[in-house]
Amino acid sequence: MTDNKEPMGILLINKPKGWTSFDVCGKLRSMLHTKKIGHTGTLDPLATGVLPILVGKAARAADILPEGGKAYRAHFRLGLDTDTQDITGKVLATDDTPITKAQLEEALGSFVGEYMQTPPMYSAVKVGGKKLYEYAREGREIEREPKRRFVDFITLESYDEAAREGVMSLSVSKGTYIRTLICDAAAKLGSP
Repeated sequence: MTDNKEPMGILLINKPKGWTSFDVCGKLRSMLHTKKIGHTGTLDPLATGVLPILVGKAARAADILPEGGKAYRAHFRLGLDTDTQDITGKVLATDDTPITKAQLEEALGSFVGEYMQTPPMYSAVKVGGKKLYEYAREGREIEREPKRRFVDFITLESYDEAAREGVMSLSVSKGTYIRTLICDAAAKLGSP
């Protein structure tokens, strides 16, 4: 790259835990000395993994990229509800009702296929020109429209019934909140 040429291309970034997708773009803007940078899908700050970044003229491609699915591997714990639906939030409820592996597999399996998911309050979804997390930080709960999502598969890799913790792998359509899917499955079992 020469000084008079703007960078262009696609970067696959291994997003570290604690960074937002916006943080990654900001750091790359500084490093590459360009304002034209975007990502192809938001990852929560707790998530790690591949974040495709579009640089320069390639950023225009964001609107024409196929709406392909995404694969995740998620760690979870049942029996704990927080306002953010993850371990960083304020605890709202706890529960120690036993849930067996078979019960959990059945609940998770019920989400395979088409799934109507209500976006969490702590998300970047915009309602009335404002991001939901901005309302949430003000202590306001906003009416949200459920969105059509699709779950290709969910595999429960491991589950410790005593600790009620486990790991699952899944493939879902773009825009699916994994933490919300886990909360929805737990709710189906009568647990936070």
